[in-house]
This record gives sequence, C-alpha cells and structure tokens, in this order.
Amino acid sequence: MEDARAAINSGADALGLVFYPKSSRYVELSAAVEIAQTVGPFVTVVGLFVNADVAQVREAVKTVGLDLLQFHGDEDEAYCAQFQMPYIKAIRMSPGLDVKEVVAKYPSARGFLFDAWNKNKYGGTGETFEWERLSAIGNSAVADMPFILAGGLTPDNIEQAVSTVKPYAVDVSGGVEVSPGIKSSELIQQFINRSNTV
Repeated sequence: MEDARAAINSGADALGLVFYPKSSRYVELSAAVEIAQTVGPFVTVVGLFVNADVAQVREAVKTVGLDLLQFHGDEDEAYCAQFQMPYIKAIRMSPGLDVKEVVAKYPSARGFLFDAWNKNKYGGTGETFEWERLSAIGNSAVADMPFILAGGLTPDNIEQAVSTVKPYAVDVSGGVEVSPGIKSSELIQQFINRSNTV
C-alpha cells in the first residue's frame, strides 16, 4: 500500500499488480483490491500474469477492477484476446529473437513490453538487454505500436535508456527496491524525475 502511494505521489502513470505466485512481488487478491482503491481515476491499474489459468485472470479482473492486462509468459494471441480487455504482451529478448516476427503474432495487443531474457525466469531478473535491438522494428508495420522498455532499469541508467530507445513508457520494479519486493520512495522519485528529463 505504501509503495503504491509512493509511486502515485511521484507521478507514476500506471501501477502493476503481480499475480504470479512465484514472484517476490506477488500480491493476494485482497491486498490488490486495497491497492487498486488507493489510486486515482487517471492511474492505470495493470494486472500482471504468467501462464495463468483463465479462471484466475477472470477472478482478478472482476474482483480488483483491473484496467489493463499484462501477459508475461508464453501466452498466445488467442489466449490474450479472450478476456476482451486491453492487454500488453511482454516479450523477453532471447538471443536471436526476431522482434518484428513476434510482435506481428499479437495484432490485438494494445502495446508491447520488452524485457531481458533469462531461461529460468519470466521477468524480474534485474538485468538489461541490448536496447539497440529494438531498432530492428524499424519502419515495419508495427513501428508505431506503443512499447514499454523494462529490464534492469534504475535511476542510474534510465536517462541513457530513454534517450537510446525513446520508448512510449518505461517499467521499473527491482531497480527502485532496497530489497526484493520492498520499494524505496526516494528511488521511485529519482527514477520518475530522471525518466522525464530526457
């Protein structure tokens, strides 16, 4: 709850609630409801799922009142679209990944989140990837699709990341924590301030 208030007070546009039990940032539905109720009408409440049962997603949508879904696992386009809600698809930048090819598989996505790749983890690695790889999108049909940069972002590298990639938005979690799952209001403020100065 305190982390949510710190993020909102620092100017965050969206707040992510992690519904992936294996994550140190996992939130129970009851806590998610309380957090969602603290945000104002112009802050997007995002539910993050990893290969979740359809029933779990539907229950979270109904109970919490999510505005946007984020699928961070191996979900295909049919799975993501079935909830009839706006969603973003997270893409882990594995070696040799063809960005344009993967993006084209999700025509119903509202946007994409690009994250570092780790064969053992679905995000939350604290690692960056070569941001220049996103230039592969180039002048393709998906070039205008909003994308979010994630993966190892911190107050120390966010300015370079934004100037290099020029993303629609940035996503941070571990980079503003003092320990797994515990955010620092000071680091949150620094991160947001620096991401807006570029």
